[in-house]
Amino acid sequence: MEAAGEAEARLLLLQEARESIEAARSHRRELQQRLRGLHQARQQIRESAALTRDVLEQHFSDLKGTLKKLLDERLLSLLQKVDAIEQESIKPLDECQKLIEQGVSVADELLREGESAVDGDVGQQNEKLCNFTKKALHIQLDSLPEVPSLVDVPCLSAQLDDCLLTILKNQIFTHGTVASRPPVQLEEFVEKPGGILVRWCKVDEDFTPQDYRLQFRKGGASPFEDVYVGPETEFLVLHLDPHVDYEFRVCARGDGRQEWSPWSVPQLGRTSLVPHEWTAGLEGYSLSSRRNIALRNDSQSRGVLYSKAPTYFCGQTLTFRQVLLGIETVGQPDRRDSLGVCVEQQNGFDSLQRDKAVCVSTNGAVFVNGKEMTNQLPAVTSGSTVTFDMEVVQLGPCSSEGGNFKLRVTISSNNREVVFDWSPPDISTTFSLLSSSRGNGSATGGIPGDPKLLPGNTLQV
Repeated sequence: MEAAGEAEARLLLLQEARESIEAARSHRRELQQRLRGLHQARQQIRESAALTRDVLEQHFSDLKGTLKKLLDERLLSLLQKVDAIEQESIKPLDECQKLIEQGVSVADELLREGESAVDGDVGQQNEKLCNFTKKALHIQLDSLPEVPSLVDVPCLSAQLDDCLLTILKNQIFTHGTVASRPPVQLEEFVEKPGGILVRWCKVDEDFTPQDYRLQFRKGGASPFEDVYVGPETEFLVLHLDPHVDYEFRVCARGDGRQEWSPWSVPQLGRTSLVPHEWTAGLEGYSLSSRRNIALRNDSQSRGVLYSKAPTYFCGQTLTFRQVLLGIETVGQPDRRDSLGVCVEQQNGFDSLQRDKAVCVSTNGAVFVNGKEMTNQLPAVTSGSTVTFDMEVVQLGPCSSEGGNFKLRVTISSNNREVVFDWSPPDISTTFSLLSSSRGNGSATGGIPGDPKLLPGNTLQV
């Protein structure tokens, strides 16, 4: 008994030791994960600080170069104006000086002649004096040119407003800011078929955003490109490849501002949901390059157009939209034309109004497992949008054999909706998207990314 007790105690000690070892390993993994998180945080701080330094140095270097260029251009303009005023003001003074110098020369010559006539020989004195007197009378010795006074001629000066320096100082001292965090950050990525719903939020309470700007890129090598600019705080990015990383970032523009805020911390997002696509090759339908738009042609064949794969899951919103292509429809729509979802593809049917399917006819009638409901939606016409929402609901307590589960289906169209519970054979089965169009070719479709059926040429059958 004592030996058995010792063995049991030893086993308990070994079990406790193993649990402690596993707890220590788990604790070590958590600590190592936190060390990696600290390393990433430190790396983000250092890399963003280095990038901010480079941006500031480049910006102020460009600013100094631009300011020097502008000041040199302004100085050259003012110097040219000084030169123009100087030349324009000196020109009449030069003309006046030339006239006075000519008068001085004439007066010097007349003075020499007069002195010669006075001091000359007595015999020729009278003749010289007579000629000198006549010449002096013609010269008009009492006429003098007018010389402008100093107050009448320009006196150049430079008027420099010292307040410019004060304004520049105030602007320079307040120019630029260094933010430790951007005012907006990415908040959530929601997988969608062939896309990602990106949500972001404001993290600076003092910042009043006017518009947001979302960018993304595939991988990390290609440049970022704009995918959304506007006031909303979420955007569905479509046409993405599944299981591929995309990098996103967002910034904002403050109310009344022109410049954008710093970018948020880039984050990776991906979708594992393949895009909705129609099945190619069905006679009577033409598909777009992405196979999300189907065009009903004038073929006489009949049949149901299914999605390529069961890509619809509960909890998603599936939207069909009928788009008008400008082609006039003739005849009356066939009431078997419908759109909806089903559990499985069944060949041999020309409508969705059958078992294991729910659908809406073009006249607005709702069919569940082939039976028409009392409630009805508006008719599906050009521009109509029809949405399907499904969720799993438990109608009773769980037991060893499982609970009583059904699908709660909500079909909406033109601000009206029909809600009912549907019990397909296997609610865990994903749903195929499908649409049926026959008769005159009435059309259904969806928002970008969802399967669409667009109106085309029609024939009455």
